[in-house]
Amino acid sequence: MADIDVASIEEAGYAGHWFCAQKKGYSGVAILTKIKPGNVTVGCNIEQSDFEGRVIRVDFGDVTLVNAYFPSGTSGEERQAYKYIWLEEFLQFLNELKKTRPKLIVCGDYNIAHKEIDIHNPVSNKRTTGFLPQERAWFDKFLQNDFVDGFRHLNQDPHQYTWWNVLRPSTRLENKGWRIDYINVTSNLKDKIKAVKIFPEVKHSDHCPVFVELDI
Repeated sequence: MADIDVASIEEAGYAGHWFCAQKKGYSGVAILTKIKPGNVTVGCNIEQSDFEGRVIRVDFGDVTLVNAYFPSGTSGEERQAYKYIWLEEFLQFLNELKKTRPKLIVCGDYNIAHKEIDIHNPVSNKRTTGFLPQERAWFDKFLQNDFVDGFRHLNQDPHQYTWWNVLRPSTRLENKGWRIDYINVTSNLKDKIKAVKIFPEVKHSDHCPVFVELDI
């Protein structure tokens, strides 16, 4: 938090809600909003996930927004194994939440490219974390649990990516990326999706913004 220019965010008219990892400079999630939420909940009551600051939730009327930062498996087998555990725990968390808050928007860095259309070279990356069969199978199961890929609901075009390898600057210039950032909704909100867009020209990091407009 000490490194965040909160004053500029507030001057722009946004209130920030934050959930930081216990380890400084590691992970963390936030939601910026101009609408005052009825409820803000940090964490998902799962110890390791909450230690890493991975989930924050806000309620706006009968709609709940969950922002999550999914673990990456890039650092080795131990973290990849934890990623699989986290995925199952997170889906259980969402399914439990749906019992009382059935209208959900789930967004964030999923660290998974779901389909071949979501990655520039699916053949060479089929054994790469983020595009492993077990990760993609979890994404299938996630959508089968009454969720809709907000972007793909309106846009089926190829070459739509949200992340590029910062260690290889040419990949962004050549648009050799991955779509790993999502805004998904429960099926009862899919007809409320009015517009979607990805902004690769915005280069504030190795990711770019993703936009979904909902008429709720």
